[in-house]
Amino acid sequence: MNQQKVGLFLKELRCQRALTQEQLSSILGVSNRSISRWENGVTMPDFDLLIQIAKFYDVEIGEILDGERKIADMDKQPEETFLKIADYNNKEKETYSKKLHYICIAGLVGMVIYMVIDLMRLSQVQPYRSIINMVLGLVIGALLTGALYTSRHLMGLKAAKARLLKRDAKGEK
Repeated sequence: MNQQKVGLFLKELRCQRALTQEQLSSILGVSNRSISRWENGVTMPDFDLLIQIAKFYDVEIGEILDGERKIADMDKQPEETFLKIADYNNKEKETYSKKLHYICIAGLVGMVIYMVIDLMRLSQVQPYRSIINMVLGLVIGALLTGALYTSRHLMGLKAAKARLLKRDAKGEK
């Protein structure tokens, strides 16, 4: 899957509808910056948004992932589409995994800094107290974010987002 090609195709679809990035962002419930990143091939939309985009533009998900329209009389190959979706999901999981790794590294670095300050008995010195408070905040934030990412609550938040987007889309029609 070529993200640049997908981005150009998304831009082409938007321009065919004579929409600005701002108009499309309000329809999809995302920021203008997200639309710009998709169209420049920097990032890809989440899978739930990809489905919404395909419905909005009346194209198949496979066409978006290919970055081009399919010829109408061509045989549809669902197996190929499923493989593309699986590839897309793997990239999404890879991104998710990288985010989780960064969060864990931030938490570990914070814990090491805290332990060094504590072992050196510097926690009673005033400048180090503020550093300790900042580091503890980092550690607690990393732990809470990691717990959220690894729990089912994140999926619940995504589902709630999808419901809100559907509700907004119905209200606008």
